[in-house]
Amino acid sequence: MSKRNLIASAVIGAFALGGSQVVSADPLKNLQNEEAKIHAAAAQSQKKIDKIYEQTQELLFEYRGVVDETENLKVYNDHLARLVASQEEGIASLQRQIDGIEGVKRGVVPLMYRMIDALEQFIELDLPINYEERKARVAHLRDLMGNANVTVSEQFRQVLEAYLIENEYGNTIRVYQEQLQFNGQNIAADFFNLGRTALLALSLDQKQAWVWNNESRTWEQLGDEYLSSVVKVVKMGRKLEPFDLIKLPIKAAE
Repeated sequence: MSKRNLIASAVIGAFALGGSQVVSADPLKNLQNEEAKIHAAAAQSQKKIDKIYEQTQELLFEYRGVVDETENLKVYNDHLARLVASQEEGIASLQRQIDGIEGVKRGVVPLMYRMIDALEQFIELDLPINYEERKARVAHLRDLMGNANVTVSEQFRQVLEAYLIENEYGNTIRVYQEQLQFNGQNIAADFFNLGRTALLALSLDQKQAWVWNNESRTWEQLGDEYLSSVVKVVKMGRKLEPFDLIKLPIKAAE
């Protein structure tokens, strides 16, 4: 073989070998590219998985929060239900008390009217001690009974107070000034009452004296022999003189 042919054969062989290497390198590169794509896709998928996991965790946290809030709301609603039940029972109890009070009122109000009537009759039959004041007190009680702004308990309290005051007239000694009606005249006088045992009157000039006769319901003028005694008891009643034994025209109880 000639030298030229040998060189040509070598060149052709080299090209053939080189072509074989190029052809065999392309599949490897493709594999590498595919592997890179797979890794990239896997990384992208992992990111998606991580994101989905985070979202799932957030949803789970929110769910647990909702569950906790629901439990709290249930507990609170149960608490409110117990409060409402307690309030309803309290209202029912209060209504029963009100109904009971109304029943008491229906019995107390007529009783108070009877007590006021009895008090007025007693004053008319009693010694006229502080007569005008006592009559005014009865009139006040009647006005009080017609006042819607005054509670029944306050009305009853004042009626009882009037009875207590009446009771005191029988246990006290007092001196007060009032008008005395005698022989058609109004005479300013000092009045002295020894409980309900005696009621005396003395003119302000201390020149006339009277004693109340409860049987005849009239004032009787006393003689001069009693004038000094009446003057003295008026002074004792005002605590201007010490108490002492004095002769008074007192009728003994039968």
